[in-house]
Amino acid sequence: MMTLTQEIRNADRLAQKVGWRGWAALVVLMLPVLLVSVDNTVLSFALPDIALSLQPTSTQQLWIIDAYPLVLAGLLVTMGTLGDRFGRRRMLLIGATGFAAVSVLAAFAPTAGWLIVARAAMGVFGAMLMPATLSLLRSIFTDRDQRRLAIAVWAAAFSAGSALGPIVGGLLLEYFSWGSVFLLSVPVLVPLLILAPLLVPESRDPNPGRIDPVSIALSMLTLVPVVYAIKEMAVEGFAAGPLVLLAAGLGFGVVFVRRQLAAQVPMLDMRLFRRGMFSGALLVNLLSVVALVGFLYFVSQHLQLVVGLSPMQAGFALVPGMLAMIVAGLGVVPVSRRVSPRIVVPAALALSVTAYLLVPAAATDLTLLVAAFALLGVGIGAAETVSNELILASAPPAKAGAASAVSETAYEVGAVLGTSLLGGILTAAYRGGIELPAGLAHDAAEAARETLAGAMTVADTLDAATAAVLRDAAAHAFDAGVTITALIGAGLVAIAAVIAATTLGRTPTPSEEHYVARRQAGRHPG
Repeated sequence: MMTLTQEIRNADRLAQKVGWRGWAALVVLMLPVLLVSVDNTVLSFALPDIALSLQPTSTQQLWIIDAYPLVLAGLLVTMGTLGDRFGRRRMLLIGATGFAAVSVLAAFAPTAGWLIVARAAMGVFGAMLMPATLSLLRSIFTDRDQRRLAIAVWAAAFSAGSALGPIVGGLLLEYFSWGSVFLLSVPVLVPLLILAPLLVPESRDPNPGRIDPVSIALSMLTLVPVVYAIKEMAVEGFAAGPLVLLAAGLGFGVVFVRRQLAAQVPMLDMRLFRRGMFSGALLVNLLSVVALVGFLYFVSQHLQLVVGLSPMQAGFALVPGMLAMIVAGLGVVPVSRRVSPRIVVPAALALSVTAYLLVPAAATDLTLLVAAFALLGVGIGAAETVSNELILASAPPAKAGAASAVSETAYEVGAVLGTSLLGGILTAAYRGGIELPAGLAHDAAEAARETLAGAMTVADTLDAATAAVLRDAAAHAFDAGVTITALIGAGLVAIAAVIAATTLGRTPTPSEEHYVARRQAGRHPG
């Protein structure tokens, strides 16, 4: 039986450079990447209009936000493995068709409940899109140098979409209703449905094995409770409900892993995680996303609520950082051909650590804050391009869908952790540090202590002198919390750099892997 490394090296030996058709396919595959990344950021700008139009309860408003990422995270691994079995291009086209259709339903939702169901359905079809795009790149670009560049372009498209989200959202909502942010998917996905069958070749696992409904259910029962528990801990702290969900998810995860290890043809090949390069690159990806999303969480509030920028102005202020991320992701490609990833990735992440350390000094200097975000973008952009390529290179082509799905799951969990972990620390520091002016009514004091936005809203109802005191106190408490959060963020990025330096070495040769396998089996090779 061929070892995992032999499968990868055999594919590398058969690699051929692609011509114009492969690069045209890359352009087509960027369409869903742009759409999903824009969708991740644009909804927050539409929420006030949605609240006024549909009158959701506070619980419904949370589910309008959370339904999509929860379903998406729960189904990524399943959809990735189904793509390996039935065809990655087929899954891409089904996902694009469904996503566009459900987006139209969401745009004209008459009630909050209807919108929540539509958002959940968007998560189902979105889970088909992202693993398919990355795994198709693995099958199209078999030459590793070309694949590095293709993945850099893929990551650049994701960063560009994140940067465009606030700007596009602001423009659409200035001239159209909130439903326009959902209708945006139609003109993006229609060209994909026309061009993908012409330019993107089909690929699948030639020996996929049988469908395992139990493993599919276990993967969802693992990921959905864990992701939801992390989100709830940001609001409720370590309350009983989130802890029970977390424990249940981890318990199902143990059962899932044991089932995969016992299966002859597992749904997810757990041998991948025994490879230091694969696991290390995944952890680097996850911690990088935690750092990026956590930074965006507090910098967006600071720009709008402390500095006083409009949402669109705040979006434009973040554009230099996103551009830096794109340039760094593309620029690291020729460097990574010649320099070991265990040097390139830690060096890039050192820039991101520096960016976090600049944040306390940047609280009163908008230019320095924008520069710090640009520095963070350079480090994260370069590190994620290299780590994403290593994740795909560490998996055989037949398992590209599953590997891509695991990578995307790490991204989603990292995004949740960025908001919940760093956002939760910031919120706790703010609540503990704010000193409210005397004479506030009980309800007003509670609202001002809850969040920075609540304090600014309360200040608008007070006399000028008291309002000024409250605004200054809230801004001071928030920025003090940002300092603590920034130091913790720098620590997380430093941990990612250490992981990269110790795990992202060269791929073991087949003879080395064979020796390790024999030792693990208790046999000593001659």
